[in-house]
Amino acid sequence: MSFSIYVTCHNYGSFLNKHTVLPGVNWGCHGGCLTCSDSNGCLSCKPRFFFFLERSGMRQVGVCLSSCPSGYYGTRSRSPDINKCTKCGLSNCDSCFNRNFCMRCKAGFYLLQGKCQETCPEGLVPSDTQRECVLDCSAECDTCLNGDTCTKCKAGLYLLKGKCQHSCPVELEPNEQLAECIPKVHCEVGDWADWSPCSRKGKTCGFKRGEETRRRDILRPPSPHGDPCPPTTETRQCVVKKKKKCPGEQFSFHFSSSRFCGLWQVKNSPAVWMPAKHRRNKQTLQNELRFKKICFCFCGPASSRVLIRRGL
Repeated sequence: MSFSIYVTCHNYGSFLNKHTVLPGVNWGCHGGCLTCSDSNGCLSCKPRFFFFLERSGMRQVGVCLSSCPSGYYGTRSRSPDINKCTKCGLSNCDSCFNRNFCMRCKAGFYLLQGKCQETCPEGLVPSDTQRECVLDCSAECDTCLNGDTCTKCKAGLYLLKGKCQHSCPVELEPNEQLAECIPKVHCEVGDWADWSPCSRKGKTCGFKRGEETRRRDILRPPSPHGDPCPPTTETRQCVVKKKKKCPGEQFSFHFSSSRFCGLWQVKNSPAVWMPAKHRRNKQTLQNELRFKKICFCFCGPASSRVLIRRGL
C-alpha cells in the first residue's frame, strides 16, 4: 500500500507537489527536505535550506526554502537541519535583518533607522522608490549627505565638490558616465626614434636625394577634452654620400634644357640613341660602351658644356 505525501520544491509556493513513498518511510524526500512525513510535509531540511511552515487550508505544511518569504528572516543554528524562517517582529515590514530591525517596508511606509514610518520627520522626505526617509536635498541633487552636500546630481548636471554644475571649469571636463567634473588628461608622447635609412619610392638604392623618417610612441592618450597629441611621425629630405646602384636595374638618364637633347640606356645589349647633330657611328658607340666608355651629349644655355667622352 502507498501514500501521497507533501514535499517541498525549490521554488516557493510550489511545495504541494505529491509524491508516493512506502508507508512509514521518512527518507528519500524530494527538493530541500531532509526528512518528511505523509501528513506534515518536510520535518527537517538539507543544509543551506530554511524550514518554513506554510498554511494550506486549515493546516500547516512544512517546506524547505533557499530563502525566506516576505515578512520573514532566516535564522541559522549549529545544526543545519533546523535552520528556519522567523516572522519579522515589526509591523509593516516587508523584509528584515532580524526580529527588530527592518530592511525594507511595505508600500506606503518609509524606513527610518530600521523601523517603518507613515511620515518622515523634519529635514527628511519620503522616497517612494526606496521606501525610505531620505535627506531633503537641493532641487539639483538626486542624493545628498545633507542639505548642502550632494552625492549624485540629476540628469544633465555634473558633481563638483558636493555641488551640481551645469558645466565644468576650464581645467576640468565632464564625465558623462560618472556625471562628475574630472581633471583633463593631456596627451603624452615618448622620445623620437632614430631616423630611418634614406629612401626614395621605397628603395634605398639608385638615387642621390631621398627622404628619411622617424617616429615616436604615444605614452598616454588624451581624454575627450584634453590637449591632442602632436605629430608622431616626421619626414625630411636626405642626400646619400655615395650613390648605390640597384642590382639588375635598368638605368635611364634624361637631360632636359631649352630643348630635348639626349637619352642613353644600358641593357644587356647596349644601344644608344642621340640627336642627329651629335650622332656617331652606331657600331663605334656600342664598342665604346662595351669597354665602359660612354658618350654624353649636353646642350642648352651657354653655361652648359659639352662632354664628349668620359671613361668610367
